[in-house]
Amino acid sequence: MELLAYFLCGALLALCLCWLKMRYFGFTAQKPADYAHGSQTFDLRRHLNGPVLCEGVIYGPTGRVTSRFVGHFDVRWDGDVGVMAERFEYDSGDTQDREWHLRLGADGRIDATAEDVIGTGTGWQSGPSVQLRYRIRLPEDAGGHVLSATDWMYLAPNGTIINRSQFRKYGFKVAELVATMRRLEER
Repeated sequence: MELLAYFLCGALLALCLCWLKMRYFGFTAQKPADYAHGSQTFDLRRHLNGPVLCEGVIYGPTGRVTSRFVGHFDVRWDGDVGVMAERFEYDSGDTQDREWHLRLGADGRIDATAEDVIGTGTGWQSGPSVQLRYRIRLPEDAGGHVLSATDWMYLAPNGTIINRSQFRKYGFKVAELVATMRRLEER
């Protein structure tokens, strides 16, 4: 009986330590205020405007690359309201289209909707970073699961955007995306 009590206490301690790590030290613990004093300012209307090339990889729950992709975006702004049309081409030969509707607030707030996003995603522009959180429904051929997504975009000194996104189900990370985005010259 004493052995079982030690085991349960150890399991509880391990769960608490995992939660503390995720809450205060992991990817999801970042806050926009952490980047408020950067030397650059990420302005979606300027840095994500016109044609954009996106290249990246998706990691599965074991940390191995499960997919590689190239995305072609066309982003247009009318004041603080923008539309970002995305077309992804995956290494499997599959393609995926998405159209984001973005609204920027005067305080750096971002509201975002898309057909496969449940409700409205929310985020912030802060210094050289942008954070966006939303719930996304995967296509039926990918299981139709609803995942919680956290996107972080960081502006590099040359204007390239580095994107890191994590997707979670019931709090467990099931996928991660890492990509670069660069504006292309208008033709």
